Amino acid sequence: MNVELPFAPVDTIIRRNAGELRVSAGASEELAKEIQVHGARLAVDAAERATADGRKTLMAEDFEVETLVDKDTLELPVAPVDRIARIDIDDNYRVSMDARIALADILEDYADNVARAAATLAHHADRRTITADDIETYFALFE
Repeated sequence: MNVELPFAPVDTIIRRNAGELRVSAGASEELAKEIQVHGARLAVDAAERATADGRKTLMAEDFEVETLVDKDTLELPVAPVDRIARIDIDDNYRVSMDARIALADILEDYADNVARAAATLAHHADRRTITADDIETYFALFE
C-alpha cells in the first residue's frame, strides 16, 4: 500500500499524546497507514451522501461536520488528505476545500485518540517507547 500521508505530521500527533514516551518510526508509519484506510472509508460514505443529494462534489457536511476549523490549526496537511479522500471514490467526484479540511480535522482527532491509547499500552507494557505494536494492538482490541 502506498501511503499518501507524510510520517512527520503523524509523528508530531503521536508525540503530543505521548508525554515522556519516545515514538518509534514504525509507530508513525503504522498510524499513517491506519489514518489512510479510515479516511478512504469516510470519503466513500461522504460520496454516497453527495450522490444522494445529486452532487458530484464532496462538501464538509458530507463528512457530517458542522463547524469547520481553520486549516492552519491542523497538523495533517490538506493535500495528502485530498489524495486519501480520492483513493476509493470515482474519479468523477470533486472534493471541495472545506471537505478536505473537514476530513483532515476528523482524521487528526482519530489519530489523537489512537495515539493516546497507544501511549497507555506502552505504559502498561512498561516500555519507554510507543511502537508499531502498540498501534496494531489498539486496532486489534478496539476496532
